[in-house]
Amino acid sequence: MAIFFSYILLGLSLAAPIGPINAAQLDRGIKHGFFHSWFVGLGAMMADALFMLLIFFGIVHFLEIPFMQTFLWLFGFFVLIYTGVESLIQSANIDTRNERNNESLIRSFLTGFFMSLLNPLSILFWLGIYGSVLTTTIKQYGQEQLLLYSSAIFIGLFIWDITMAGVSSTFKKYFATKFLKLLSIISSLFLIGFGIYFGYQGIKGLLF
Repeated sequence: MAIFFSYILLGLSLAAPIGPINAAQLDRGIKHGFFHSWFVGLGAMMADALFMLLIFFGIVHFLEIPFMQTFLWLFGFFVLIYTGVESLIQSANIDTRNERNNESLIRSFLTGFFMSLLNPLSILFWLGIYGSVLTTTIKQYGQEQLLLYSSAIFIGLFIWDITMAGVSSTFKKYFATKFLKLLSIISSLFLIGFGIYFGYQGIKGLLF
């Protein structure tokens, strides 16, 4: 059970750093309310699910090769450290605007979906992180546990999506900005911590 919750925490850490999707959710929540912000996140989650499926069906059979395991650990280390440090640097640049306009929920959904799908870093991000998750899960627990731990990551993403929509649509400008800066810093430190762990595993693979 502790492992399951650790993957939920990983999902939260992956979703929480302030980036294009969170910025879009913040913007939609302030302008249009909870559901528009939520649908931006849902669109991004669907793109994430697509990446996960492509990775699973495309390269899962190569993940048991020791070289690939080491590569994915090191690649995951690079992505997590880079994302965590970048998020720390940008945490002071969150901006909010108190405007409201009419917009369809479908448009909000498509905004999140294509913003994530067409971002080259998203592909590299999920290749490194989810590839490492596949490697660990298959090696230690067997392929039958893969769906369970993948679902845990998705639960983390979903929790953050709901949280972001609620915060962006409820809090006033000052409190929303201050709260999101704090969450961004905390989640960045989690990402860096996961990155150090991934790097440690990668170095072990190189040396032993």
